Order: sequence, then structure tokens, then C-alpha cells
Amino acid sequence: MPAETPSVDREPYPGRRIVVLGVLAVMILVPVTLPVTVLRGLIQERFGVGEFLASLFMSINMVGAVVAAPLAGAIADRRGRRRGLLIAALVCDAILLEALTLPVSFAGFMLIRFLEGAAHIVALSLLLSLASQARPAEQRGRVMGLAGGGIMLGVAVGAPLGGMIGGEDPILPLHAASILMAVAAVLAGWTLEETPNRATRPSLREVIGALRAHPLLLAPLAFAFADRFTVGFYTTTFSFFLSRIHGLPPPQIGLLIAAFMLPFALLSYPFGRLSERTSRVAMISIGSLAYGLFTAAVPWCPAPALPVLMLGLGVVSAVMFVPSLLITSDAAPESIRTTVMGAFNAAGSLGFIVGPAVGGWISESVASRSDWETGYRAAFGVAGISEIACVAIGLPFLIALARRGRTT
Repeated sequence: MPAETPSVDREPYPGRRIVVLGVLAVMILVPVTLPVTVLRGLIQERFGVGEFLASLFMSINMVGAVVAAPLAGAIADRRGRRRGLLIAALVCDAILLEALTLPVSFAGFMLIRFLEGAAHIVALSLLLSLASQARPAEQRGRVMGLAGGGIMLGVAVGAPLGGMIGGEDPILPLHAASILMAVAAVLAGWTLEETPNRATRPSLREVIGALRAHPLLLAPLAFAFADRFTVGFYTTTFSFFLSRIHGLPPPQIGLLIAAFMLPFALLSYPFGRLSERTSRVAMISIGSLAYGLFTAAVPWCPAPALPVLMLGLGVVSAVMFVPSLLITSDAAPESIRTTVMGAFNAAGSLGFIVGPAVGGWISESVASRSDWETGYRAAFGVAGISEIACVAIGLPFLIALARRGRTT
């Protein structure tokens, strides 16, 4: 197994190890959506609860993520080591996923899910932190593009894979997720090395002080929240809209979601390479504006044209996603970079918690006074406007970061 600290006379992350970072990103994210297609059998029939409580299964882990990500990042920055903590988080996640299959009460089940979400986001934050320092700043785009593409690919393939695995037994996706995380822990321990970090290790008080001294870091965190807030509409409201308004069956709904997610995943690396040569602020701004407009257009789009619109959404999502990761990494002082990447994930998780609830509340509230089509148009209008408003409010702060040489 490699030593914790690489020697300074060789490159600790050659091409093959960079690829491993992308593979690990896929492996860490697949368990997020593996249970999605079997929630009825996994939760409702197993515990005898309604749809609202069953839906909390997909939210309670995000609450754990919001709590754990910044704290774990601060501890990692204090210790100056991420590889060991990453492996430990992967092992904990594997154990907790397996624990979800045990015969426990619903309250105990949800507590385990909360802890599993915390372990999962710690692993992801530490992986992104390692990736952000795996290559020099001028080559960071390709590494973060590969990691970001791996994240989205994992999300995209998890749901259909879970449907195939859990067709007969809804517990099987949890067993599969646990095994996958255990294999990821072995792979990380076998292949990863600590990235060079010559900065002095700050105390937790100094970490907090450094965060307060760099308020412009809030700008990329706001984009992380807004992006995941709108994605929350696609995980819930979009599915209800397609089935209620267009009468589409689950397989067609899955194909439309795949039309969104797969271009997102496959184009993240090329756009990451592009971000090494062009303005990251311009990419995130243009991509976010287009994403907001396309999102607002979803409920106005005829059903035959939806595949084209979803492909467009996937493309513009890739345009903005990797630059948001890069700007966050660029703007963070090296001594607190893991903390900031944890905050990035926490902001995104918070958006993912709020998005489905807001989408459901707006669509149902407006529909009660008018009709469902108007309700969905209002909901997706709010989602699109929120992304455009984020650009309008955040762009001056991103420009300030660029002028200070903190990003491009």
C-alpha cells in the first residue's frame, strides 16, 4: 500500500491515478440512486408508512451531509491528511449501508440513513479535495472535469441498475451498494496517495477565521445551492409532471432523465479541459443562464420535443458544473481547501433538500387554485428564475474573485 506522503521528486498523480479518481467518483455516487426505483418495497411495504415518510429516506441523508461535510473538511485541513479519512469514510459507509438491511424500527432505519449520508458526503468531499490538488493549477480543469463527470455518471446509472438488481427483492440494492463502497475503500487504499500539502496546518479556530476572511467564497457556494435546488425539481416534480400531464410510463420517464444526465456526465471532462483555457466565470454564468431558461421552458415544451430539451439541459449543466467546482477550489486558500470543498457539498445538499419540497409545494398550491398544468409551469418558472437570479446576484462577486487573481 502506498505511503501517506508522496516523495517530492515525482508526480504523485500520473494519468492512471487520475483515472482512478474518476472511477472512485462513479463508485461513490452509484449508491445514491440505487434504491430510487425500489422505494415502495424498500420502505412503504417494509415499514407500513405513507409516501411522505418514505420520501424522507432520500432527504434525511442529505441532512447528515449538511451537518458532516464542513466539519469533516475542517478536521482534514487540521490534520493535513485526507487519504486515510477518505478510506475510513468509505468503510463506514459500507457498514451503514449494510446496516440498513437489518430488522430495525423505522426510527432506527432513518437514524442509520442519517449517519450513512454523513459518511457518504465526507468521502465525496475528501475525494474532491484530493482531486483539486492532484495536478498543478493549470491542469486542474481536466482532473475536476473527470471527477465531476464521474459524479454525474454514477448518479445516472444508479437508478436503472437498482431497478434491475431489486426487481425481485428491494433489499438487494442496499447489499450491492454496501459491497460497492467496500470495493471503493480497497481501491482507494491500494491506489491513492496523499497529495502534496506544504501549507502549515491551521487550528480549527484558524480555519474558521480564514473562512470569515474570504467572504467571496460564498459566491460559488451560492451557485452550488442553486444548481442542486433546481436538480431537486428534476428528481421529483419532473417525474410527477410527466406522468400527470403527458401520461408517460416509468420507462419513458427514466429515458428522459437519462437524456439529461448522460450528456452532463460525458461532457464534464471536455468542458473541464476547456475551462483550463478560457474564463471559468464566463462558463458558469453562460451555462447557468441557459440552464435557467431551459428549466423554465420544461412545462411549456410539447412532449415530442422534450428529449431535445433534456439533451440541451445536460449540455449546459456540464458547461456550468465543472467551473463551479474549479472556482470553489481556486478561491479557497490551500490551508482550508478541504473545508471549503466540504462547504460546497453541504450547500449543494441543502439545495437538494429544499428543491423537491419547494417544487411540490408550489405546484400543488397553484394547482389547487387553477389546474395542474399551471401549477407545474409556476414551479419550473420559480426553479428557472432562481438560477438566473443567482447569476445576477453572484456575477459581481465572481468578477471580483477573477480580478483578484483567485480564478479566471
